[in-house]
Amino acid sequence: MTALDLAHLKSWIGRSEVVEDRVDVHRAAQMAGALGMTEAPALGDELPMPWHWLYFQPVPHRDNTGQDGHPARGDFLPPVPLPRRMWAGSDVVCHRAPQIGEQARRVSRVESVEHKVGRSGDLVFVTVVHTLQDEHERSVLEETQHIVYREAAGAAAPAATGSPDRDLPDIAHQFETTTTPDAVMLFRYSALTFNGHRIHYDRDYAVNEEGYPGLVVHGPLIASLLLKLAYDNLGHIDVSGFSFRARRPLFDGAPMLLRGALHGEQLTLWALTPAQELAMRIDARVTADVSAALKTE
Repeated sequence: MTALDLAHLKSWIGRSEVVEDRVDVHRAAQMAGALGMTEAPALGDELPMPWHWLYFQPVPHRDNTGQDGHPARGDFLPPVPLPRRMWAGSDVVCHRAPQIGEQARRVSRVESVEHKVGRSGDLVFVTVVHTLQDEHERSVLEETQHIVYREAAGAAAPAATGSPDRDLPDIAHQFETTTTPDAVMLFRYSALTFNGHRIHYDRDYAVNEEGYPGLVVHGPLIASLLLKLAYDNLGHIDVSGFSFRARRPLFDGAPMLLRGALHGEQLTLWALTPAQELAMRIDARVTADVSAALKTE
């Protein structure tokens, strides 16, 4: 990675795009079905977190799609010349929950581009800030998204970013569930979010081109399943903000253990691999319906 290359990538800082969308009830119903929910949100209901990821997706032309299925690099996001791309995490501040049926828009801006060298080689970190606005251009939520680009893997799939168990919660879980994502779940989530990244539905590509042992479970899907676990056990919760960090990939056909605990307004959720290693952690600020909270107590 030369200074000239990095300077070129940094020229994308400040680039922005605007996507308009309606928070329609049909996609919310599809999401509920994909997650195995018996009831779907109705028109006028609050959108569960983090279902805002279903909406405001850019629609690249077929000819403007890269070999990996992502939009071709160099349009909104910088043309980072590293083959692997991972949504490593997000920090979300929610002023109010989006309402199903409302018209809204997402304003996105490239905030920073940084280069580091890790154990696996070159890493490029791209930070994007998304602001979701209502039809009167009032902010509904802000999200800082962290994207990591890395070199191709060797014989094995990549390790986590940083120490995989560094952020393992040191608190006892209060509720948990085990789920095994399959190819159908991954395909449906890819379709719902218009995510063409082939590691999530094209097994030959995931294994032979990117070196994974199977289809990769979307980080946002894991986050959605974790927050669903909270809704299932706590009843209605108002989420004023949350952060998620992906630490280790999960794959289809392998059971993942989802756990959570609520202490006051601090909600902690985490996902573990079959080897009991940390795959993802969410820290959220919530107001829970205490009459329904912690049904297991």
